[in-house]
Amino acid sequence: MAPELNASFAHRFKDGPSVEADLDLPLEGCSVTVLLGPSGSGKTTILRALAGLLRPDRGRITFAGDVWFDSATGGFLPAHRRPMGYLSQEGALFPHLTVAGNLGYGLAGLAPEARRARVAGILELLGLEGLENRHPGQLSGGQQRRAALGRALARRPALLMLDEPFSGLDPDSQDTLRQDLRRLLRELGTPTVLVSHDRADALGLGDRIAVIEAGRVLEHGPIASVFDNPGDPAVARILGVDTVHLGRLVERSEGLAVLGLGRARILAPDPGGLGDSAFVCIRGEDVVLETGDAHSTVRNRLQGTITALRPEGPLVRVVLDCGFPLSALVTRPACAELGLAVGGQVTALVKAAAIHLIPHY
Repeated sequence: MAPELNASFAHRFKDGPSVEADLDLPLEGCSVTVLLGPSGSGKTTILRALAGLLRPDRGRITFAGDVWFDSATGGFLPAHRRPMGYLSQEGALFPHLTVAGNLGYGLAGLAPEARRARVAGILELLGLEGLENRHPGQLSGGQQRRAALGRALARRPALLMLDEPFSGLDPDSQDTLRQDLRRLLRELGTPTVLVSHDRADALGLGDRIAVIEAGRVLEHGPIASVFDNPGDPAVARILGVDTVHLGRLVERSEGLAVLGLGRARILAPDPGGLGDSAFVCIRGEDVVLETGDAHSTVRNRLQGTITALRPEGPLVRVVLDCGFPLSALVTRPACAELGLAVGGQVTALVKAAAIHLIPHY
């Protein structure tokens, strides 16, 4: 049977916030679970509790049937006795040791020859050959991250825990290391729990996701299910849904629902269980803008006034007043070609199938 990580615990910081977790994570093969949330949401606290670096006030944590923590019995397995590898945000390489020395630090139980072979294998696996005699201060940021990851992997852990593994790196280095990490985890087959505030990490690495805010796990499950069908408006916002707006139910017919948002009407698939109102969720990339006479057959055609244009790298966020606030994402060339300007009038087209409704109770 594949191992599972089961955790249900709570911890309150003195004169500070409380953090609660209730997670049941299957860890088949190289399964990667991403703990995603904004800064200060409690995700690192949850990871530290799972790793044995923090003892919760109450609850229970088990891995593959072994009890790691149980407040009812007083049981607590310290971090060094848990079969896991842990990488902190800082990496925490020993500055006085070489790369090879850092990789071999936790391998004192191996015979010298086996230890050298293990270190050589990690160097090759992470593309660090030729750097084994350098000290951390002589490495680039990306190389330091690889070395820190190698130290976490050197003991061949049954579970890998990574806290913001790409923090402090430039975007290009993040993309490269993210791709390499996914390949590496697939090769090793090591189940992983990874903390991040970046949706790109979840989409690029994750098989499962737990969305965390204000010290609570709001939702967790397979990544495609949670991203495509969030069950909570806060989850939708954290996952990058640009428009989350409460609308009133006008009518339901043949699997579709019509909702009123200000002066606008929105047609969307009926998820069932709707009451008098629901949250309407629309991603910016699913909104198409047209000027002049539009000829599209899309049923959601919303007349809007541009209230703001916000450059975001290669894209421009177009904020509209369509009777409710609506955001669209367009490329810079498209923005120029359409002649978009604040105060201009446009038609926003949104396919019904692209709209997700969350019941409001």
